[in-house]
Amino acid sequence: MSELIGIGLYTPAEAARLTRVPAAKIVRWLNGHMIKGQPYKPLWQSQIDLEDGHTYLGFRDLMELKVAAEFIKHGVSAIRVRAAIEVARDVYGYDHPLSTDRFKTDGKDIFLRVIDDIADGSEQEKLLNTFHRQYTFAHIIERSLKGVEFDETGAPSLWWPVGHRERIIVDPARSFGQPIDEVSGVPTSVLAAAGRAEGAGPAARAFDVPLTSVKRAMKFEMQLEKGLAA
Repeated sequence: MSELIGIGLYTPAEAARLTRVPAAKIVRWLNGHMIKGQPYKPLWQSQIDLEDGHTYLGFRDLMELKVAAEFIKHGVSAIRVRAAIEVARDVYGYDHPLSTDRFKTDGKDIFLRVIDDIADGSEQEKLLNTFHRQYTFAHIIERSLKGVEFDETGAPSLWWPVGHRERIIVDPARSFGQPIDEVSGVPTSVLAAAGRAEGAGPAARAFDVPLTSVKRAMKFEMQLEKGLAA
């Protein structure tokens, strides 16, 4: 598993908890699928293939998933998103271009190139209306990458899933990308499980972490469960 250090490792179920995109949809997007005999290619190639017949995601897949889901939520078809990824991959040279910092500034032009290539003018106007009806293009990107930090190449490197103040981070270089308490470095799932089983105070003493770390972890994991249920 050493080759996964710095990449992160998530099952579709774990990715669903963090992004609120249903696990079945994640699998379809990464593996492709058939509808009435019509094949649909994957939106992009996953970072991880453990050659065990199961689907996994890396941290970059997780970030790409967040952006793709936000576009689809606002009316851009999966076909258009796939085509935009292919064009942006050629332009930027990244395998996961939607989640790059650069895409935030010039990704709109890429989508318009896609529409020009595969549809008529009315479709282009429809896409523009989608971006401007409720959210600007920049707002869609900003919303999907909220709390994400980028490295010097413009690639996402760290995610604060509930904001900096809550001090919970998703870092592909630590705990295989599982959410951790920033102060102690312990996965939130571990602290929360101990807190539920033993109480926050005993759990804090057992792991030698501040009481606030356990309480934050319990709150965060409860939010994930509520999001999944919703």
